[in-house]
Amino acid sequence: MGGKSLRLGFLTLAVLLLAAASEGAEPPPSCEAVRKVFQLRRLGPLGGVPEFPRAGVDLQVCTSKNPTCCTKKMEERYQTAAKQDIQQVLQTSSATLKFLISHNAAAFQEMFEMLIRLAENYTSTLFCNAYRSMAAEATVPVQEFFTDVGLFLFGTDVSTEEFVNRFFDTLFPVVYNHVLNPGPTDISLEYGECLRVARRDIRPFGNVPEKAIGQMGRALLPSRTFLQALNLGIEVINTTDHLHFSKDCSRALLRMQYCPHCQGLTLSKPCMGYCLNIIRGCLADVAEVDLHWRGYVQSLEELSRAMSGAYSIEHVLLNFHSLVNDALVQARINGPELSEQVNKMCGPPVRKPKESPGCSFDQNKDNQGLKMFSRDSEETLTNRRKDFISHLRHYRAFYGGLADQLCGNELAAADGLPCWNGEGVVRSYTHRVVGSGIKAQSANPEVKVKGTDPVISKIIDKLKHVIQLLQGKSFPKYDKWDLQQTGSGGGVDEQISGDCDDEDGCGGSGSGEFKRVLKITDWMPDKTKLSDVKQIHQTNDGSTLDTTGAGCTAMADYMTFMLISLVIPFLSLW
Repeated sequence: MGGKSLRLGFLTLAVLLLAAASEGAEPPPSCEAVRKVFQLRRLGPLGGVPEFPRAGVDLQVCTSKNPTCCTKKMEERYQTAAKQDIQQVLQTSSATLKFLISHNAAAFQEMFEMLIRLAENYTSTLFCNAYRSMAAEATVPVQEFFTDVGLFLFGTDVSTEEFVNRFFDTLFPVVYNHVLNPGPTDISLEYGECLRVARRDIRPFGNVPEKAIGQMGRALLPSRTFLQALNLGIEVINTTDHLHFSKDCSRALLRMQYCPHCQGLTLSKPCMGYCLNIIRGCLADVAEVDLHWRGYVQSLEELSRAMSGAYSIEHVLLNFHSLVNDALVQARINGPELSEQVNKMCGPPVRKPKESPGCSFDQNKDNQGLKMFSRDSEETLTNRRKDFISHLRHYRAFYGGLADQLCGNELAAADGLPCWNGEGVVRSYTHRVVGSGIKAQSANPEVKVKGTDPVISKIIDKLKHVIQLLQGKSFPKYDKWDLQQTGSGGGVDEQISGDCDDEDGCGGSGSGEFKRVLKITDWMPDKTKLSDVKQIHQTNDGSTLDTTGAGCTAMADYMTFMLISLVIPFLSLW
């Protein structure tokens, strides 16, 4: 017991002696330790560091009544190093969050690109198998349509309504030439242009184009906004990682991190309260991001849930070919009536020598693998979004607790240990510790905060805007991502279920809940179905219509096979 008391007495004495030395009892006998650290940090030429303490009358921040191991030039280099140190700590603290967002942004974009390619292949396969005579002429409209889908999805300012209408406008002359009024020769370019312009008045495809416009808008807009939000998240982190520190903050950082070196105290760390005051002062603007960052994460989570269901991008794109088939069947059913309307608006057909080649799209090779991937894609994307959001939730309060994290994990001395308070080594920091945010800094004893950083203000404005986008408030047509089902040729099955995860896009009222169980339509391009089995569609009068094509016999598209081969292993890593 006596030995324990003796050790405690020695420890107390050591602390008191250390504090007394730091308060100016005696300067360090030499500057050797300071020179070693200065050289190790590569802060400048060693020749500029004194070998023994000297008068520091030229110092502006690290002032002391006693001789010092610092010169004015060293003080300048220390100030630069102090700012660089904080920048490095900031970047280290946000590295995992930045990687989480940037990696997922790239992964989602790659998944969306694959979905577009698959949907284009399905639509081309539809023409090749069921409408072989028009397959070649339909190639350009199909390619242009899915190019527009990609442009819209990845941020280009194009209208979903316009490119959907353009697709059906361009498709109508092809359908007229090969389905409604086929002949030994093709219609002329001028006559085709008249048909294209007249399509919206004649309405050969019924309400299918309007249905497609609604589905594409509701499916593509949330996904586009989701990608934009992820990219903004990266921008926010890059902005806060590279702050421009004020002059007063830079001097405070120097005083906290390197002024102890001038007194030979190269191993000292700042007191926790002292560190918090300085870092909260320097990051006062960043703390203002906290409220909006929380709203950003919450809005991303809400949108992620809304992206699952009947209007999910994967469901709508992979079933677009079914809508196209519905449109073609509709035109064929109403063929005689449409021909009369065309004659009234464009006159009798003007023809030219036939140039239409046969089907050139290859879709058989590895078609089963493509089909299996497509059926799993909705679950894959949904799970990916769930996994991403579940990880992002951990960073909801990232900016609110950033100063505490930096001081607690990196900068400040542990509780109970002697620490630097800006003047000397003490047992505890006695000044008031202020809170986070700009308003709280008016009482900060260590750092003066003047106004708001315009760079941070700008990034906050961007966060406010993207939160509105994520919540659907900037798009009255799709307010709050209203996913009310209107029915389509996409084959949506709903199954009542008592087991419902919030992330599954469940909704309901009263005592019951329902869970959407979505399936890719049975009208999937399949070499065993479309090539050999008749496609029978029932008309309004109860009769049946045979739309069987001759089938495709060539090998699959090599690029599609390679794309799937690359993406499937990638998905397995997640």
